[in-house]
Amino acid sequence: MAELLEIADELYALPQEEFTPARDAKARELKADKALAAAVKRLKKPSVAAWVVNLFVRREAGQVEQLVGVGEALREAQAGMDGAELRALTRQRRQLTSAVTQQARSLAKDEGVKVTQAVSDQVEATLTAAMLDPECAKAVRSGLLTAALAATGVDAVDVAAAVAVPEALGFTATRTTGEASAPPELHVVPGDDAERKREEAEAALATAQETVDETASALAEADQAVEELQARSLQLQSEIDELRRRLSEVESAAEETDEELEEAEDAQGEARAAHSAAVSTRDAAQKALDRLA
Repeated sequence: MAELLEIADELYALPQEEFTPARDAKARELKADKALAAAVKRLKKPSVAAWVVNLFVRREAGQVEQLVGVGEALREAQAGMDGAELRALTRQRRQLTSAVTQQARSLAKDEGVKVTQAVSDQVEATLTAAMLDPECAKAVRSGLLTAALAATGVDAVDVAAAVAVPEALGFTATRTTGEASAPPELHVVPGDDAERKREEAEAALATAQETVDETASALAEADQAVEELQARSLQLQSEIDELRRRLSEVESAAEETDEELEEAEDAQGEARAAHSAAVSTRDAAQKALDRLA
């Protein structure tokens, strides 16, 4: 299996358009080892978004580690925070992933690949998933993604379906050559600032207790409305993420089908030419026989 991972590491570092011919050539080269050759042949061509993330992981491994590290820090920091502080953390996370996504797009552009907004959204969703979910972080680190990822930080993600082989989880992609860009400033909201806000909130609570008692009913209704809308928002986001995942799969399947169609059309042309030659030969033989009759 280690050999398969090494082969996959090489293949998924290639330009996307070179993947399929290189994979098939490698499978033919390994025909003496039928099991390994078959495993190589089954490796899926990455979607454009997956290829962009794989490229970024190999070129900017340091930034990926910083991004994942900040995600871990944010998950720890959110314990005990109030709604305003959590919203601030969410904005910070989005700013980080947006900045890193722009860098990934620039790398792809340097490689001659135009990244559409839809693909960019999938790249950002994948980087966000790496911050929210440790298993997604493993998949991203592998550099062996075949499809984009999406995570809410609540539900489990089937990351094994988005990597070349299940063993990719825990594997670290080989860094490729390329000029590393300056990393964005990645940081977490300082803990002492959160503590200061907490103390101010406690002081305000003491002076406003009478008002709180009078508005308790309205607050309860507002809390219920927020909870219902949050649940609905998470549900809709999950549905959006699933649709994006399905779109990525369909796009990948369409690309593979186009390649297979091209090969089939070539075979069809050869078969037509062979058939035409056979008909000509038969007709000539028939004429020769007729002359002898």
